[in-house]
Amino acid sequence: MNIKSVAVFCGSKNGNNPLFKKHAAELGKLIAMLRLKLVYGGGNKGLMGTVADAALAYEGKVLGIIPEILVGWESQHKGLTELSIVPDMHSRKKLIFERSDAAIILPGGFGTLDELFEMLTWNQLKIHDKKIYILNTDGFYNHLISHIQQLEKEGFLYDATNERIIFCNTPIEIFNKIS
Repeated sequence: MNIKSVAVFCGSKNGNNPLFKKHAAELGKLIAMLRLKLVYGGGNKGLMGTVADAALAYEGKVLGIIPEILVGWESQHKGLTELSIVPDMHSRKKLIFERSDAAIILPGGFGTLDELFEMLTWNQLKIHDKKIYILNTDGFYNHLISHIQQLEKEGFLYDATNERIIFCNTPIEIFNKIS
């Protein structure tokens, strides 16, 4: 698969571990240096803002997609290459999905998990075959890895997830696996 754009799903907060923000900045830099387009939620706060700022600092192309309801709350990023304001969260996820060739998941909260599981569900249903890379910064997603293994063990998944979900510990590891 020829990847030209990547969706990044992550927190609109930084979280407590400083490595989360450091990895978000490294990821944004790598996206720009590899001449990929960053497609993300359009905010300027938290890890979302960090990854976008880093990509922009290295002359990357950044598409933000933000729903009207979050324009004030997440503080839309005003320096993006392109910003789309959509009516609702469903439109946001659908457009991010349509405008990207792969997804990268960083640490985040409920919204990040919602976006991850929707991408996984669509993948399982063969709506798409886009790879999903999860950045397991400092073991943030270790419990999720265990839970996915439990889903497989208990027979709730239709096939093995190792072809659709790729767990990585660093941003550079993601791009080594993409290429």
